[in-house]
Amino acid sequence: MSTTYRIGIIGCGGIANGKHLPSLSKLQNVELAAFCDIIEERAEEARQKDGSAEAKVYTRYTELLKDGSLDIVHVLTPNISHAEISIAALEAGKHVMCEKPMAKTAAEAKAMLEAAKRTGKKLTIGYNNRFREDSLYLKQLCEAGELGSIYFAKAHAIRRRAVPTWGVFLDEEKQGGGPLIDIGTHALDLTLWMMDNYQPKVVLGTTHHELSRRENAANAWGPWDPKQFTVEDSAFGMIVMENGATIMLESSWALNSLDVDEAKCSLSGTEAGADMKQGLRINGEKLGRLYTNEIELSAGGVAFYEGRQESAPDTEMRQWIEAIDQDKEPVVTPEQAYVVSRILEALYESSRTGKAIYLNEQGS
Repeated sequence: MSTTYRIGIIGCGGIANGKHLPSLSKLQNVELAAFCDIIEERAEEARQKDGSAEAKVYTRYTELLKDGSLDIVHVLTPNISHAEISIAALEAGKHVMCEKPMAKTAAEAKAMLEAAKRTGKKLTIGYNNRFREDSLYLKQLCEAGELGSIYFAKAHAIRRRAVPTWGVFLDEEKQGGGPLIDIGTHALDLTLWMMDNYQPKVVLGTTHHELSRRENAANAWGPWDPKQFTVEDSAFGMIVMENGATIMLESSWALNSLDVDEAKCSLSGTEAGADMKQGLRINGEKLGRLYTNEIELSAGGVAFYEGRQESAPDTEMRQWIEAIDQDKEPVVTPEQAYVVSRILEALYESSRTGKAIYLNEQGS
C-alpha cells in the first residue's frame, strides 16, 4: 500500500488505548492525525503517546470532522453516541470504524447503514473476536462445508464476577443495556458469522437483576455501587432463524456459575460439530465411530520458536485498512452488525413484555 491514511480518533478512553491505538500504531501506512475527547487531557495524552508530530486535539467531534485531510474516523464513545457521530463522520466524507455494538438501538443502527450506502463510504463495527486464530480457522471449516448445515448453536458470554465499574457501563440510558449488549453482542456476532445466517424469525429473552443490588460484592474490578447499577447483570435468549436453525445466547457480568466463557460459540451441524470451550474442538462420526479432534493453532514446530502471530486487534486493524485501500468489503459489514442490533433489541423487548418477538413482522 502506497497511500498513507490519516485517522481521527473520537473517544480516547479504555478501548482506544487498549485496542485501537496500539494496533493502528503498528501499521506503516496510517497516520494518527487527530484525537477528540470531552476530557481534553485524555485526548492530549493519547496524542503525545501515539499521534503524529502534527496531530491535533479536539474536545468537540464536530470540529474534528471539519478537517478535510482525514480519511478515516474511529468512533470509540459510549453506545448512546455511536450513531450520531458515525453518521456525521460518513456525511463528512470519512470511512468509519465504530466500536461494538453498532448502536444503542436498532433504529440508530439502520440509520448508520443507510448513511454508509448514501455516502458510499465504508463502515465497519469493532467485532474483533472474529479475528482470533480459533475464529478464523473455524470460519474456514464452516465455509468449506465441514460442519454441513448448522442448525443449532450456542453463543457464550458468561463472566462469574467481572462487572465493569468504570465509565458508563452501568448506565442504561447511555449504554442501552448491560452484559447482553456489551459482551453478548460479541458472542452473537461470532455465532451468526460462523453460521452465515442473518435471517432471524423470532426471539424470546429474559434479563435479570439478581446480583446487581448486592453491597460489597466480590468483583474483578472491586465492588459495584448498586445505586448506579441500572442495567441487567445477566441475560439469556433463544433465537429461531427463518430456516429453523436455533441459537441459545447466554450473557452475564455476574452469575453463580463455574461454566465461564466469553466471546465463544458452539456449533452443531449435519456433518460435524465444533466448540471453543477448551481450545478449538471438532466432533463428529466417521466409519461408524465418534471422534473428537483438537485443533493445534500454534504456529511453532520447535520449542524456542512460535512463529509470527498477530493479535486479533492487529489483524482487525490491518484488514480494515486493506479493505479501504483495496476498495473491498470489510470483514464485518454494517448489514451484518445491523442484524445483531435487531436481535439484541428484540431480546430486551421480549424480556420487558414477556412475549416472543417476531422480527420478520418488524420490517428490514
